[in-house]
Amino acid sequence: MSEQQSVSPEEVRHVASLARVDLDEGEVEAFTEQFVEILEAFETLDEVPEIEDSEGLENVMREDEVREGLSQEEALENAPESAEGYFKGPSVS
Repeated sequence: MSEQQSVSPEEVRHVASLARVDLDEGEVEAFTEQFVEILEAFETLDEVPEIEDSEGLENVMREDEVREGLSQEEALENAPESAEGYFKGPSVS
C-alpha cells in the first residue's frame, strides 16, 4: 500500500463521530486496520484498465411489446383470499 493511503486512529474516530457511533479503543484499532484494507482494495481497482470501445457487443434482448394484461378478476382467480377486489394477506402486527 502506498504511504498516502495510511489511516490514523484519529481519522477513524472522526468518521465514527460523523456517523454518531461510539467506539472503544479496541474497535478503533480494528476499524483502522479494516479501513486500510478497504483502501488497498480500491487501489487494486484503480489498476484495472478502462475499456474505451465496446466493439462487438450487441443487444440480444427482445424488443418490448405491449400486450393486454390480466383483468382484476383474472388476477384474483387463484388468490387464496381476496377482499373488495384486492389480494388479502395476513395481518401485520
